[in-house]
Amino acid sequence: MYLQRLKLSQFKNYEEVDVSFSPNVNCIVGNNGVGKTNLLDAIYYLSFCKSYFHSVDVQNIRRGGSYFAIHGTYAAASADERDGELQVSCVVKQGAAKQMKVNHKNCTSFSDHIGRLPLVVVSPNDQSLILGGSEGRRKFVDGVISQIDKQYLHSLLSYQKAVEQRNLLLKQFYENRYLDEESLSVWDEQLVRLGEPIHETRRKFMDELQPLFDHYFTLISNDADEAPQMRYQSQLNDTVPMAQQLLEARKRDALLQYSTVGVHKDDIEFLIAGYPAKKFGSQGQQKTFLLALKLAQFDYICSYCEGRRPILLLDDVFDKLDMLRVQQLLRLVGSEHFGQVFVTDTQQGRVESIFKDAPEVRHKIFGVADNQIFEKVSV
Repeated sequence: MYLQRLKLSQFKNYEEVDVSFSPNVNCIVGNNGVGKTNLLDAIYYLSFCKSYFHSVDVQNIRRGGSYFAIHGTYAAASADERDGELQVSCVVKQGAAKQMKVNHKNCTSFSDHIGRLPLVVVSPNDQSLILGGSEGRRKFVDGVISQIDKQYLHSLLSYQKAVEQRNLLLKQFYENRYLDEESLSVWDEQLVRLGEPIHETRRKFMDELQPLFDHYFTLISNDADEAPQMRYQSQLNDTVPMAQQLLEARKRDALLQYSTVGVHKDDIEFLIAGYPAKKFGSQGQQKTFLLALKLAQFDYICSYCEGRRPILLLDDVFDKLDMLRVQQLLRLVGSEHFGQVFVTDTQQGRVESIFKDAPEVRHKIFGVADNQIFEKVSV
Protein backbone atom coordinates (compact mmCIF):
# COMPACT_ATOMS: atom_id res chain seq x y z
CA MET A 1 0.00 0.00 0.00
CA TYR A 2 1.11 3.57 -0.62
CA LEU A 3 -0.24 6.87 0.66
CA GLN A 4 -2.13 8.38 -2.25
CA ARG A 5 -3.68 11.39 -0.52
CA LEU A 6 -3.21 13.13 2.83
CA LYS A 7 -5.60 15.63 4.42
CA LEU A 8 -4.75 17.54 7.60
CA SER A 9 -6.88 19.80 9.77
CA GLN A 10 -5.43 21.82 12.66
CA PHE A 11 -2.37 19.56 12.91
CA LYS A 12 0.70 21.27 14.37
CA ASN A 13 1.47 24.29 12.15
CA TYR A 14 -1.00 23.30 9.41
CA GLU A 15 -4.53 24.69 9.35
CA GLU A 16 -5.74 22.77 6.30
CA VAL A 17 -3.75 20.62 3.88
CA ASP A 18 -4.86 18.38 1.02
CA VAL A 19 -2.05 16.85 -1.05
CA SER A 20 -1.56 13.85 -3.35
CA PHE A 21 1.73 11.94 -3.48
CA SER A 22 3.78 9.84 -5.87
CA PRO A 23 3.83 6.10 -5.19
CA ASN A 24 7.62 6.32 -5.46
CA VAL A 25 9.89 9.08 -4.09
CA ASN A 26 8.47 12.29 -2.61
CA CYS A 27 10.89 15.06 -1.65
CA ILE A 28 9.67 17.73 0.77
CA VAL A 29 11.88 20.83 0.61
CA GLY A 30 11.81 24.04 2.60
CA ASN A 31 13.63 26.08 5.21
CA ASN A 32 14.10 24.86 8.76
CA GLY A 33 11.01 25.23 10.93
CA VAL A 34 8.41 25.39 8.14
CA GLY A 35 6.78 22.02 8.94
CA LYS A 36 8.51 19.39 6.79
CA THR A 37 8.95 17.06 9.76
CA ASN A 38 5.36 17.70 10.89
CA LEU A 39 4.14 16.34 7.57
CA LEU A 40 6.09 13.12 8.08
CA ASP A 41 4.78 12.87 11.64
CA ALA A 42 1.20 12.96 10.33
CA ILE A 43 2.02 9.98 8.08
CA TYR A 44 3.58 8.21 11.07
CA TYR A 45 0.38 8.77 13.09
CA LEU A 46 -1.66 6.84 10.52
CA SER A 47 0.55 3.75 10.95
CA PHE A 48 1.25 3.81 14.69
CA CYS A 49 -1.68 5.78 16.20
CA LYS A 50 0.76 8.19 17.84
CA SER A 51 3.38 10.82 17.13
CA TYR A 52 7.02 9.89 16.57
CA PHE A 53 8.10 13.02 18.47
CA HIS A 54 5.51 13.95 21.16
CA SER A 55 4.02 11.46 23.58
CA VAL A 56 1.11 13.79 24.47
CA ASP A 57 -1.39 13.89 21.60
CA VAL A 58 -2.94 17.26 22.44
CA GLN A 59 0.48 18.90 22.01
CA ASN A 60 0.04 18.30 18.28
CA ILE A 61 -3.14 20.41 18.05
CA ARG A 62 -2.54 23.67 16.19
CA ARG A 63 -2.18 26.62 18.54
CA GLY A 64 -5.59 28.00 19.36
CA GLY A 65 -7.40 24.91 18.10
CA SER A 66 -9.48 22.33 19.92
CA TYR A 67 -8.73 19.27 17.78
CA PHE A 68 -6.64 17.86 14.96
CA ALA A 69 -7.60 15.40 12.22
CA ILE A 70 -5.41 13.35 9.89
CA HIS A 71 -7.01 11.49 6.96
CA GLY A 72 -5.08 9.22 4.63
CA THR A 73 -6.16 7.42 1.48
CA TYR A 74 -4.01 4.39 0.68
CA ALA A 75 -4.00 2.53 -2.62
CA ALA A 76 -2.55 -0.77 -3.77
CA ALA A 77 0.98 -0.35 -5.11
CA SER A 78 0.31 -2.87 -7.87
CA ALA A 79 -2.60 -4.72 -9.46
CA ASP A 80 -1.30 -7.95 -7.93
CA GLU A 81 -1.95 -6.79 -4.37
CA ARG A 82 -5.11 -8.04 -2.71
CA ASP A 83 -5.84 -4.81 -0.87
CA GLY A 84 -7.82 -2.10 -2.57
CA GLU A 85 -8.27 1.46 -1.37
CA LEU A 86 -7.96 2.01 2.36
CA GLN A 87 -9.18 5.03 4.34
CA VAL A 88 -7.41 5.67 7.65
CA SER A 89 -8.16 8.54 10.03
CA CYS A 90 -6.86 9.78 13.36
CA VAL A 91 -8.80 12.45 15.30
CA VAL A 92 -7.73 13.97 18.62
CA LYS A 93 -10.00 16.40 20.50
CA GLN A 94 -9.33 18.29 23.71
CA GLY A 95 -10.85 16.36 26.59
CA ALA A 96 -11.87 13.32 24.50
CA ALA A 97 -10.38 9.93 23.70
CA LYS A 98 -8.30 9.58 20.55
CA GLN A 99 -10.14 7.98 17.61
CA MET A 100 -8.56 5.78 14.97
CA LYS A 101 -10.75 4.67 12.07
CA VAL A 102 -10.12 2.30 9.17
CA ASN A 103 -12.62 2.54 6.34
CA HIS A 104 -14.79 4.70 8.61
CA LYS A 105 -14.96 2.05 11.37
CA ASN A 106 -13.41 2.59 14.80
CA CYS A 107 -10.36 0.46 15.62
CA THR A 108 -11.15 -1.84 18.53
CA SER A 109 -7.60 -1.38 19.85
CA PHE A 110 -4.57 0.57 18.69
CA SER A 111 -2.31 -2.47 19.04
CA ASP A 112 -4.43 -4.37 16.50
CA HIS A 113 -3.92 -1.57 13.96
CA ILE A 114 -0.12 -1.55 14.28
CA GLY A 115 1.35 -3.54 11.41
CA ARG A 116 -1.55 -2.93 9.01
CA LEU A 117 0.43 -0.12 7.34
CA PRO A 118 4.11 -0.96 7.96
CA LEU A 119 6.39 2.04 8.11
CA VAL A 120 10.05 2.82 8.77
CA VAL A 121 11.24 6.27 9.83
CA VAL A 122 14.74 7.74 9.91
CA SER A 123 15.04 10.97 11.90
CA PRO A 124 17.73 13.07 13.61
CA ASN A 125 16.08 11.94 16.86
CA ASP A 126 17.38 8.44 16.07
CA GLN A 127 20.84 9.60 17.09
CA SER A 128 19.72 8.67 20.60
CA LEU A 129 19.82 5.02 19.51
CA ILE A 130 23.61 5.33 19.53
CA LEU A 131 24.20 8.11 22.06
CA GLY A 132 21.28 7.54 24.44
CA GLY A 133 20.36 4.94 27.04
CA SER A 134 19.24 1.34 26.63
CA GLU A 135 15.51 2.12 26.77
CA GLY A 136 15.57 3.71 23.31
CA ARG A 137 17.34 0.72 21.80
CA ARG A 138 14.84 -1.70 23.36
CA LYS A 139 11.98 0.40 21.99
CA PHE A 140 13.53 0.19 18.54
CA VAL A 141 13.74 -3.60 18.68
CA ASP A 142 10.23 -3.92 20.12
CA GLY A 143 8.80 -1.51 17.56
CA VAL A 144 10.16 -3.51 14.63
CA ILE A 145 9.08 -6.91 15.92
CA SER A 146 5.63 -5.65 16.97
CA GLN A 147 4.82 -4.66 13.38
CA ILE A 148 5.01 -8.28 12.26
CA ASP A 149 4.27 -10.27 15.42
CA LYS A 150 1.06 -9.48 17.31
CA GLN A 151 1.69 -12.13 19.95
CA TYR A 152 5.04 -10.55 20.76
CA LEU A 153 3.38 -7.17 21.29
CA HIS A 154 0.73 -8.66 23.60
CA SER A 155 3.38 -10.57 25.57
CA LEU A 156 5.50 -7.44 25.87
CA LEU A 157 2.60 -5.38 27.23
CA SER A 158 1.79 -8.13 29.75
CA TYR A 159 5.44 -8.38 30.78
CA GLN A 160 5.66 -4.63 31.37
CA LYS A 161 2.57 -4.76 33.59
CA ALA A 162 4.09 -7.65 35.56
CA VAL A 163 7.29 -5.65 36.13
CA GLU A 164 5.22 -2.68 37.33
CA GLN A 165 3.33 -4.88 39.81
CA ARG A 166 6.52 -6.49 41.10
CA ASN A 167 8.13 -3.05 41.55
CA LEU A 168 5.05 -1.85 43.43
CA LEU A 169 5.38 -4.78 45.82
CA LEU A 170 9.10 -4.09 46.31
CA LYS A 171 8.36 -0.49 47.28
CA GLN A 172 5.70 -1.64 49.75
CA PHE A 173 8.10 -4.15 51.29
CA TYR A 174 10.75 -1.44 51.63
CA GLU A 175 8.34 0.96 53.33
CA ASN A 176 6.99 -1.75 55.68
CA ARG A 177 10.43 -3.28 56.28
CA TYR A 178 9.05 -6.71 55.44
CA LEU A 179 9.86 -9.05 52.54
CA ASP A 180 7.09 -11.44 51.49
CA GLU A 181 8.92 -13.83 49.18
CA GLU A 182 5.82 -15.87 48.45
CA SER A 183 4.09 -12.81 46.96
CA LEU A 184 7.18 -12.02 44.89
CA SER A 185 7.34 -15.57 43.55
CA VAL A 186 3.95 -15.09 41.87
CA TRP A 187 5.32 -12.21 39.80
CA ASP A 188 8.64 -13.97 39.27
CA GLU A 189 6.78 -16.80 37.58
CA GLN A 190 5.02 -14.28 35.33
CA LEU A 191 8.31 -12.63 34.37
CA VAL A 192 9.86 -15.97 33.48
CA ARG A 193 6.82 -17.18 31.53
CA LEU A 194 6.65 -13.99 29.48
CA GLY A 195 10.30 -12.93 29.49
CA GLU A 196 11.93 -16.06 28.10
CA PRO A 197 9.91 -16.05 24.81
CA ILE A 198 10.55 -12.30 24.46
CA HIS A 199 14.28 -12.92 24.84
CA GLU A 200 14.24 -15.71 22.27
CA THR A 201 12.32 -13.56 19.78
CA ARG A 202 14.73 -10.66 20.26
CA ARG A 203 17.74 -12.94 19.86
CA LYS A 204 16.37 -14.37 16.62
CA PHE A 205 15.57 -10.87 15.38
CA MET A 206 19.12 -9.67 15.99
CA ASP A 207 20.58 -12.72 14.24
CA GLU A 208 18.42 -12.03 11.18
CA LEU A 209 19.00 -8.27 11.21
CA GLN A 210 22.82 -8.37 11.30
CA PRO A 211 23.46 -9.57 7.70
CA LEU A 212 20.87 -7.11 6.35
CA PHE A 213 22.56 -4.33 8.29
CA ASP A 214 26.02 -5.34 7.02
CA HIS A 215 24.74 -5.24 3.44
CA TYR A 216 23.35 -1.70 3.66
CA PHE A 217 26.24 -0.28 5.65
CA THR A 218 28.65 -1.40 2.93
CA LEU A 219 26.40 -0.04 0.16
CA ILE A 220 26.06 3.40 1.74
CA SER A 221 29.59 3.81 3.08
CA ASN A 222 31.34 2.07 0.17
CA ASP A 223 33.91 0.95 2.75
CA ALA A 224 33.93 -2.68 3.88
CA ASP A 225 36.83 -2.03 6.29
CA GLU A 226 34.65 -0.18 8.81
CA ALA A 227 33.26 -3.56 9.96
CA PRO A 228 30.07 -2.56 11.84
CA GLN A 229 28.58 -4.93 14.40
CA MET A 230 25.62 -5.19 16.74
CA ARG A 231 25.70 -7.21 19.98
CA TYR A 232 22.54 -8.21 21.81
CA GLN A 233 23.19 -7.90 25.54
CA SER A 234 20.80 -9.66 27.89
CA GLN A 235 20.96 -11.23 31.32
CA LEU A 236 19.10 -14.15 29.77
CA ASN A 237 22.11 -14.83 27.56
CA ASP A 238 23.68 -16.18 30.75
CA THR A 239 23.62 -19.92 31.41
CA VAL A 240 21.98 -19.24 34.78
CA PRO A 241 18.18 -19.64 34.38
CA MET A 242 16.09 -16.49 34.70
CA ALA A 243 14.11 -17.94 37.61
CA GLN A 244 17.32 -18.45 39.60
CA GLN A 245 18.57 -14.95 38.77
CA LEU A 246 15.30 -13.45 40.03
CA LEU A 247 15.50 -15.49 43.23
CA GLU A 248 19.07 -14.43 43.91
CA ALA A 249 18.23 -10.78 43.24
CA ARG A 250 15.26 -10.52 45.63
CA LYS A 251 17.06 -8.94 48.58
CA ARG A 252 18.93 -6.52 46.32
CA ASP A 253 15.70 -5.63 44.51
CA ALA A 254 13.96 -5.01 47.84
CA LEU A 255 16.65 -2.50 48.82
CA LEU A 256 16.63 -0.78 45.43
CA GLN A 257 12.79 -0.97 45.17
CA TYR A 258 12.80 -2.11 41.55
CA SER A 259 13.45 -5.28 39.53
CA THR A 260 17.04 -5.63 38.34
CA VAL A 261 16.66 -8.88 36.39
CA GLY A 262 14.74 -9.45 33.18
CA VAL A 263 14.42 -8.53 29.52
CA HIS A 264 13.49 -4.96 30.53
CA LYS A 265 17.24 -4.53 31.15
CA ASP A 266 18.31 -5.72 27.67
CA ASP A 267 20.52 -3.58 25.47
CA ILE A 268 22.29 -3.52 22.10
CA GLU A 269 25.93 -2.53 21.71
CA PHE A 270 26.83 -0.84 18.43
CA LEU A 271 30.44 -1.27 17.26
CA ILE A 272 32.52 0.04 14.35
CA ALA A 273 35.79 -1.79 13.69
CA GLY A 274 35.44 -3.35 17.14
CA TYR A 275 35.06 -0.05 19.01
CA PRO A 276 31.87 1.46 20.46
CA ALA A 277 30.22 3.67 17.83
CA LYS A 278 29.03 5.95 20.66
CA LYS A 279 32.56 6.98 21.61
CA PHE A 280 34.71 6.37 18.56
CA GLY A 281 32.42 6.73 15.53
CA SER A 282 32.53 9.96 13.54
CA GLN A 283 29.27 11.82 12.90
CA GLY A 284 29.26 10.51 9.34
CA GLN A 285 29.85 6.94 10.51
CA GLN A 286 27.12 7.22 13.14
CA LYS A 287 24.65 8.54 10.57
CA THR A 288 25.58 5.78 8.13
CA PHE A 289 25.14 3.28 10.98
CA LEU A 290 21.61 4.54 11.66
CA LEU A 291 20.65 4.59 7.97
CA ALA A 292 21.88 1.04 7.51
CA LEU A 293 20.01 -0.02 10.64
CA LYS A 294 16.72 1.43 9.41
CA LEU A 295 17.09 0.06 5.87
CA ALA A 296 17.80 -3.35 7.41
CA GLN A 297 14.58 -2.88 9.40
CA PHE A 298 12.80 -2.25 6.08
CA ASP A 299 14.02 -5.54 4.61
CA TYR A 300 13.25 -7.44 7.80
CA ILE A 301 9.64 -6.24 7.79
CA CYS A 302 9.31 -7.04 4.08
CA SER A 303 10.43 -10.62 4.70
CA TYR A 304 7.57 -11.15 7.16
CA CYS A 305 4.85 -9.16 5.37
CA GLU A 306 4.38 -11.30 2.26
CA GLY A 307 6.16 -8.83 0.04
CA ARG A 308 4.35 -5.73 1.35
CA ARG A 309 6.86 -2.89 1.41
CA PRO A 310 6.77 -0.41 4.28
CA ILE A 311 6.51 3.31 3.64
CA LEU A 312 9.94 4.85 4.25
CA LEU A 313 10.27 8.29 5.90
CA LEU A 314 13.71 9.93 5.68
CA ASP A 315 13.77 13.15 7.71
CA ASP A 316 16.82 15.39 7.29
CA VAL A 317 19.09 12.43 6.51
CA PHE A 318 21.54 14.35 4.29
CA ASP A 319 23.11 16.33 7.10
CA LYS A 320 26.58 14.99 8.06
CA LEU A 321 26.73 12.84 4.90
CA ASP A 322 29.11 13.61 2.04
CA MET A 323 27.62 14.04 -1.44
CA LEU A 324 28.71 10.56 -2.56
CA ARG A 325 26.80 8.90 0.28
CA VAL A 326 23.78 11.12 -0.38
CA GLN A 327 23.72 10.08 -4.04
CA GLN A 328 24.14 6.40 -3.16
CA LEU A 329 21.31 6.62 -0.62
CA LEU A 330 18.81 8.27 -2.97
CA ARG A 331 19.61 5.88 -5.82
CA LEU A 332 19.16 3.03 -3.38
CA VAL A 333 15.78 4.04 -1.96
CA GLY A 334 14.60 5.06 -5.43
CA SER A 335 15.17 1.58 -6.81
CA GLU A 336 12.39 -0.94 -7.41
CA HIS A 337 13.32 -2.75 -4.21
CA PHE A 338 11.76 0.05 -2.15
CA GLY A 339 8.20 1.31 -2.34
CA GLN A 340 6.97 4.76 -1.38
CA VAL A 341 9.60 7.06 0.10
CA PHE A 342 9.36 10.51 1.70
CA VAL A 343 12.52 12.60 2.01
CA THR A 344 12.91 16.04 3.59
CA ASP A 345 15.70 18.49 2.77
CA THR A 346 16.43 22.20 3.10
CA GLN A 347 18.10 22.50 -0.30
CA GLN A 348 15.96 22.12 -3.39
CA GLY A 349 18.99 22.56 -5.63
CA ARG A 350 20.73 19.57 -4.07
CA VAL A 351 17.67 17.37 -4.54
CA GLU A 352 17.22 18.44 -8.16
CA SER A 353 20.89 17.87 -8.89
CA ILE A 354 20.76 14.33 -7.52
CA PHE A 355 17.67 13.43 -9.54
CA LYS A 356 19.20 14.96 -12.65
CA ASP A 357 22.01 12.41 -12.27
CA ALA A 358 19.47 9.64 -11.57
CA PRO A 359 16.69 10.12 -14.14
CA GLU A 360 15.47 6.56 -13.60
CA VAL A 361 14.13 7.47 -10.14
CA ARG A 362 10.47 8.50 -10.38
CA HIS A 363 9.72 11.32 -7.99
CA LYS A 364 7.81 14.46 -7.05
CA ILE A 365 9.23 17.51 -5.32
CA PHE A 366 7.06 19.53 -2.94
CA GLY A 367 7.76 22.88 -1.37
CA VAL A 368 6.65 23.86 2.13
CA ALA A 369 6.13 27.53 3.01
CA ASP A 370 3.57 29.63 4.88
CA ASN A 371 2.03 26.51 6.46
CA GLN A 372 1.18 25.10 3.04
CA ILE A 373 2.61 22.33 0.86
CA PHE A 374 2.63 22.57 -2.92
CA GLU A 375 4.11 20.55 -5.78
CA LYS A 376 7.13 22.21 -7.36
CA VAL A 377 8.30 19.64 -9.90
CA SER A 378 6.69 16.47 -11.21
CA VAL A 379 8.62 13.87 -13.17
